[in-house]
Amino acid sequence: MRPRLLAEDVDFSFVLPDDPVTADLVTDLELAVLWEGMARGDGRLRTIAAAVTLRPRTDPAALAYRQDVLADCLRNPDAVRALYDLAHEAVEEEDKVIRGIGGRSDGLLRRALRVLEAFCGRLRSLAALAAAHRKAFSSPAFTRLFTMLAANLDARYLREVEELLVLLEFEGGIAVTGGLGPGNRPAGFRLHPPPGARPDRRSRKARLRHKASGESDDDWRALASFRADLLGGAADAATASADDVRDFFAALRDELGFYVGCLNLAETLSAHGLPLCRPEHRPPGEGALSARGLYDPCLALRLDAPVTGNDLDADGIALVMVTGANRGGKSTFLRGLGVATLMAQSGMFAPAASYRATPADGVFTHFRREEDRTLTSGRLAEELGRLSAIADLLRPGSLLLSNESLSSTGEEEASAIAADLLRAFTAHGVRVALVTHLHALAHATHTAPPAPVLSLRAERTPDGARTFRLTPAPPSASAHATDLYRRILDR
Repeated sequence: MRPRLLAEDVDFSFVLPDDPVTADLVTDLELAVLWEGMARGDGRLRTIAAAVTLRPRTDPAALAYRQDVLADCLRNPDAVRALYDLAHEAVEEEDKVIRGIGGRSDGLLRRALRVLEAFCGRLRSLAALAAAHRKAFSSPAFTRLFTMLAANLDARYLREVEELLVLLEFEGGIAVTGGLGPGNRPAGFRLHPPPGARPDRRSRKARLRHKASGESDDDWRALASFRADLLGGAADAATASADDVRDFFAALRDELGFYVGCLNLAETLSAHGLPLCRPEHRPPGEGALSARGLYDPCLALRLDAPVTGNDLDADGIALVMVTGANRGGKSTFLRGLGVATLMAQSGMFAPAASYRATPADGVFTHFRREEDRTLTSGRLAEELGRLSAIADLLRPGSLLLSNESLSSTGEEEASAIAADLLRAFTAHGVRVALVTHLHALAHATHTAPPAPVLSLRAERTPDGARTFRLTPAPPSASAHATDLYRRILDR
C-alpha cells in the first residue's frame, strides 16, 4: 500500500538537493523563513517542506492532483492533522521496540511480532478515521487512499492477523516436518501450525524422536540453534511484513506532513488578512504570468504583519524590468515572484489574490552579494562565476530572477555585459525578471528591447515616501537616494 498523496504514480523522494545553485536560491529567496512558517519548529516538517518546494513540478495535471489534495486538507484540517499524528505515532512506536540481539532469528521474530501487534492497533484506528471522514474528501488521491484502506483493513482481516500473530509466538511448541539429505544432514524442514492450533495427524505420529535431557549446556545450545534455524523463514517473513507496514506509515506521515505544513502556513498568513489563492497553471508555450495582490510571504512571516502586494501583467513577456526608488519594494517584489512560483509549482496555494502562469522549467536567482573578504578572486569574477553556473542549467521556459547583478563593476561595463546576457537568455526562451540600478541598461532595454519587455517602477510620493507598490512605467532616471539622505538627517 502506498499513500500517493503527492504523485499519482510514483513515490516522492524527500532527499534534499545539494548544489551551490540551489543553495543560492534558498538564500536569495529567504526560503528558510517559508519552511519555518510551515514547520513551526518541527524539524521533520521543515525537511519535508524544503524537499517538496525545491522540486517544483511543471505538468499542470500533476499540479492539479496536488491542488485537489490541498483543497481537501483546507476543508478538513482537523481530520488531516489527526491522520498525520496517527502515522507519526505509529512510526515512533516502531522505533521504540528493542531490536533482537545478535540477529538471531528467534529474536528477530519476537521483535517483528511486537511491531506488528502495535501496527494492528494503529491500522484499526486508521481504518476508523478513514471511514469517519471519507465522505468529506473528494480529491482523487484521498478517494483512492480511503477506498484502499476500506478494502484492505476491514475488521475481519485485522482480527485474523492478530490471531496469526498469537500463533507465531509458538508458546505451545513448534511443529515441523523434514527429512534427511545427503550425508544424513537435516533437510526440507517446514513449519506447521503450532500444536493445538488445529488438528494435524502428522503431528500425532512422529517417525523419529530425540529427547534432550537438558542436563548439559550442549543440549540447550543445540536446541536453541535448531529452533533458530527453524524460525528463520518465519522471522524473515514477519520482519518483511513489519517493514512494509512501517514504510506505509512513514510515507503517509511524510506526504501528509507537507499538507500539514501548508495548513500551518495558511493559518498564519490568513490571520494577517493576507490573500491566498489556487494557482491557475497554463499549458507549456503560452508564456502566461499574471497576478493580483502578489506579495512576499517570507517578509510577512519575518515581520509577523501584513505586507503590500502588487499586480503583475506579464503574459507573453520575456523580460520584466524593475527600477525606481531605493527601498521601494523592488527586491521584495522579486522575492515574492520567486517564492510564489515555487509554491504554486509545489501544488500549494499562491500568495496572491489571483495567480495564473505557465509553469517555469526551473527557478534560478542571481542576487547581489555583500562584500566577502574570503573571496580568492575579484567580486566581478565571483558574479560571473555564479552566472556561468546558472547558464549551464537554464532551459527554455526557465525563470531567472536577477537582483542588482553586476554591481561589482562600473556602469558602462556592467551594462554591456548585462545587455549581452539578456539577449542570450531571452533568445533561448528564458524569462528574466530583473531589478537593476544600471540606468543606461534600463533605458536601452526599454527603448530597444531584445524581447517583449514590461517595465515596472517603484512608486514614490511627491514628499519622497515609499508606497512599496510597483506600477508599469518607463525606467526612472534616479534611485532617489537623496530622499533617504534627507530622511536620515531629519531624524
